[in-house]
Amino acid sequence: MTRKMYKEPRGPKRFLLFLLFGATAMLVLGGIVMLLWNAILPALLHVGVIGFWQATGLLLLCKILFSSFRPGGRRHGFGPPGAIKEKLMNMSEEEKATFREQWKRRCESRKA
Repeated sequence: MTRKMYKEPRGPKRFLLFLLFGATAMLVLGGIVMLLWNAILPALLHVGVIGFWQATGLLLLCKILFSSFRPGGRRHGFGPPGAIKEKLMNMSEEEKATFREQWKRRCESRKA
């Protein structure tokens, strides 16, 4: 029994599969947005009912405005990025206290 030690080359099959999956996901999510919009917002905010293609367009618009198309997507979780987190972990208690005081002063000066 041998294992493949290399990755399969990315070809047209993989691209078409990705395209099909993306289009299917967009259509399903568009339907969900339409159902949620029509179930909640007309009664709550007195807005009009929307159709399927309007909901799909709204979903795409939200993706463009509030998300990124960069590979890897956005950073998940809370807190500082890895390099800062590692630096904080390697500080002594005295260095951490000094660091906190500096940030406290910076934040207070911005409020004024």
